[in-house]
Amino acid sequence: MIQLDGKVVLITGGSRGIGAACAELLAKAGADISLTYVANARAANEVRRTVERIGRRCITIKCNVAVGRQVVTAVRQTVRTFGRIDVLVNNAGIWKYGAIGTMTERQWDETLDVNLKGTFLFSNAVVPVMRKQGSGKIINIASTAGQRGEPFHSHYAASKGAMIAFTKSIGPELAPHKIVVNCVAPGWVDTEMSAEAIHDPVEGPQISKIIPAGRAANPEEIAGAVLFLASEFSNHMIGSIVSVNGGSVLAN
Repeated sequence: MIQLDGKVVLITGGSRGIGAACAELLAKAGADISLTYVANARAANEVRRTVERIGRRCITIKCNVAVGRQVVTAVRQTVRTFGRIDVLVNNAGIWKYGAIGTMTERQWDETLDVNLKGTFLFSNAVVPVMRKQGSGKIINIASTAGQRGEPFHSHYAASKGAMIAFTKSIGPELAPHKIVVNCVAPGWVDTEMSAEAIHDPVEGPQISKIIPAGRAANPEEIAGAVLFLASEFSNHMIGSIVSVNGGSVLAN
């Protein structure tokens, strides 16, 4: 059994979907949780109550991950509350339609700011804390889109491909400081963000057809990979990309 007793986990975008599933599963393993949300305080507080029912502590922090001063404040608040940060899960992200040729600069910047800049800002703010502690884990949530591309979502695919490159770059850089950096690359996941496509009567069966496992993942299955990477069992994995996609994309 993986145990995270005494660990503090900071999860961005933790009010729903994969982030909420990570908060619950890692709390069950013994971790205290700090989670950020951008708008839905009610959902964030429901996750907090779930964690507290498990018997672990949890705080929620309103934070736009693309705004540096808010990110620094969130990291400081987590350290003030818990005294440390053992695991950072860079999960906050958006997935929006954007056809090349008609996509606006604003659409491009919005996706890159949240998905990629947010990952950089939180990692940049947390690394000094982890270096002072002498240990830490950073887990980035990318996507198969970053491995194979995705038509009509090039801004999303570009942001996730860059997250993968970012993981492979800072992993070796931080390993001498006992900070372990890895990445999870989910395929289709049945969350609020993708539910419209997955449950569409026409598109849904087409999505399932291209997945050898025959279905999209549930958020808990992605959280399982995050739990493993947060544990001591992944200590010798540096800059790895863990694909959780039902066999739909076989690439690192």
